[in-house]
Amino acid sequence: MVMTTAPGTRAAHALSRFGFGAGPGDLDRVKSDPRGWVENQLSPRALPALLAAHQGSAPRVAEMAAARKAKGEVEEMAKKQARERYRADIALRTRLAAGSEAPFQERLVQFWSNHFTISTQRPVIAPLGLAYENEAIRPHILGHFRDMARAAILHPAMLIYLDNAQSIGPDSKAGQKRDRGLNENLGREALELHLLGVDGGYHQDDVRAMALVLTGWTLDEERGTASFNPRRHQPGEKVLLGQRIPESGISEAAAAIDMLCAHPGTANHVAQKLARHFIADDPPPAAIAALANSFRDSHGDLMQVTRTLVTMDEAWAQPLAKIRSPNDFIIATLRASALEVPDDRIVNAMNLLGQMPFAAPSPAGWPDRAADWTGPDAILRRIDWSLAFGQRVGSRLDASTLVDTALGDLADDGLRQAVARAPSPAEALGLVLSSPAFQRR
Repeated sequence: MVMTTAPGTRAAHALSRFGFGAGPGDLDRVKSDPRGWVENQLSPRALPALLAAHQGSAPRVAEMAAARKAKGEVEEMAKKQARERYRADIALRTRLAAGSEAPFQERLVQFWSNHFTISTQRPVIAPLGLAYENEAIRPHILGHFRDMARAAILHPAMLIYLDNAQSIGPDSKAGQKRDRGLNENLGREALELHLLGVDGGYHQDDVRAMALVLTGWTLDEERGTASFNPRRHQPGEKVLLGQRIPESGISEAAAAIDMLCAHPGTANHVAQKLARHFIADDPPPAAIAALANSFRDSHGDLMQVTRTLVTMDEAWAQPLAKIRSPNDFIIATLRASALEVPDDRIVNAMNLLGQMPFAAPSPAGWPDRAADWTGPDAILRRIDWSLAFGQRVGSRLDASTLVDTALGDLADDGLRQAVARAPSPAEALGLVLSSPAFQRR
């Protein structure tokens, strides 16, 4: 690994790796102490003003449930409203990240939201994504992992997305009277994706045990909240990874989640994902081990784990090793340009480039490797979008100035010369946005 001490380069690195790139004035503000700028964001902050008036999940869940029962025109109108809310939420989330004074925290929110994915692959999830993120993820990004895991796994959106709202213990009072029975989806994904990881040492019996633990967790459709129905809960002791979960009804889920959060497999799984996101697609084993040790030693204190990440030399190695996902690229463009872009264009850009928020193709979330975002068609779409953006705003944004304010020392002489020689302001801006320097983080 090559380490650089140039203040401008380290500032650009900090802004790109830990945030969403530099906006006007950011490089100058961060240059004196790039690492300090990142570390200063390792403390809880108030809910961003842009989210203060956002409607929570409860009224939306209740409204959708009522509309589904009403059927007909009422249900169709509710579906239309859900799609409109989804698009508005995407634009709001994107603007928040692009304009944040604490972009590292916004990146952490999006990282953990992707880890505990819910997806519009189930259309009913569409109006719940941002509310879920605000309620289950955002409050815990610098808290304890077990609290985030509980909040996410038992959130109404997750119970809907992975079918636990319909899961019934076979031997429960409700299970003895109804045809529907156990659904293992949430139990499986909690083990494989949220906690232990695919190599975490669990077996099919553990998937079933976790699913049985989670029975009874369903929805109060009138209130729109998660609720526990003891009539649906599988009675009796469960054995999960060889450990007994005594029968305790509503308390079993928290007990199981806490036990799994303390398992070494969870520390390794979380460490690997953090290292892959913030260091490299194939991060050094020593970096993964250091993060896993921090997770275990602190009992999942994410503030301590994140501090370990920030202070690792591997996280500051040059050159920047990661490729921006489409979501990151769009946010970085908005932050760099500091221009007002209509909501529809933000949403359409996400759709065009293939990464609509809260729309991952599976419960595994969006992929985090360059190979998943750099196919020929994907690269061509980025270039076309960059040129189209340049055509729309090229007259209001000087490309040479953008190179200085958004890239600084990351821009080489070749890029500066190409921008200077570009035949039009639009093409000059398109060159900057589609350059390797801007595409990496």
